[in-house]
Amino acid sequence: MDLVEAVPNFSEGRRQEVLEAISAAAATPGHVLDLDPDPDHHRAVLTLAGGTVGQAAFAAVERAVQLIDLGPHAGVHPRVGAADVLPFVPLGATPMEACVRLAHEVGELIWRELRVPVYFYGRAGRHTLPQIRSAAPPPPDLGSAPHPTAGFACVGARPLLVAYNLLLPGLAVPEAAALARRLRASSGGLPGVQALAFGVTAGAQLSMNLTDLDACPPARALAEVVGLAGEAAIGADQVVGLCPARYGLPAAGGRILEARLAAAAARGGARACRARGGEELQLLAARLEAEAASLAALDWSQGELLGGAERAAALRRVLRAAGIEDPELALMLEVAAGGLRAALSGPTLNRFRARVEALDRWLGSDEL
Repeated sequence: MDLVEAVPNFSEGRRQEVLEAISAAAATPGHVLDLDPDPDHHRAVLTLAGGTVGQAAFAAVERAVQLIDLGPHAGVHPRVGAADVLPFVPLGATPMEACVRLAHEVGELIWRELRVPVYFYGRAGRHTLPQIRSAAPPPPDLGSAPHPTAGFACVGARPLLVAYNLLLPGLAVPEAAALARRLRASSGGLPGVQALAFGVTAGAQLSMNLTDLDACPPARALAEVVGLAGEAAIGADQVVGLCPARYGLPAAGGRILEARLAAAAARGGARACRARGGEELQLLAARLEAEAASLAALDWSQGELLGGAERAAALRRVLRAAGIEDPELALMLEVAAGGLRAALSGPTLNRFRARVEALDRWLGSDEL
């Protein structure tokens, strides 16, 4: 079974009722990990995962096309559509080819059912997002003229990335734009860094996509900005959407991908308990919901990451003992526990050797 993340970005960041409707549409066939709106960008990032993520992503896009009109839209972030971008991302051992196939399937469905022209980008196509958003964009892969209210949809496949923003109260927007140019990989800056500068309510903002996380995780990007601009120029930092645990930093607290994956599996187990009925399973459902809320808020510290890995592994045993485990929930928890385990540092492994060895036995056991 493949486990895939979808991260649709919608051109709506201000109307809560619209965002809730889009999220609810996705939640019926899938697992919603996060919804992160930004009123200055007038944009929201929805994170979905699971074996039915293609259905969930299409349901969200369909609702967005019904509710978002690009005509009066105004926000600082560049966009070409109401459902602007829809990347599919492999999790665990899922091959990229599975995400490419899924991107093509969902893109064809968007065009066929919604009549929104589609660009395929990243690993799923021949275009890049800057090309598509340029003054002279290529023709779409499916369709031609933009949808009258929804524009185009960009559907792609890519590896994990982190969207990372920094406020720069010590710089004017033109200075921040010059800094963004120095950071971009395309300008000879940091590997895998895409960077733009915007003027937002709080001042100048540096907005980065970090696409080569092994070469340039958020901590390295932050250190580079501090080195170039000076610590006095740097304000609050922000992870947009979710961050894989092994590439985290303090700003990722409460936004850890694997912790949210485990939380979604716990919520899925709670739904299964309620559907099955019976007093004991109803009590278990309440406990699973509480565990989901706690895992979703997991902080980015070594003790929290180790505890989160242990809790994700234990949840598999709980669901199995209750007779409600299914292959999708089992895989979500396996990937969550493994990802949190991979984020543990050498000193943590030494300090908590007995706990880590027990966790590794769990992760390597067929009984898990």
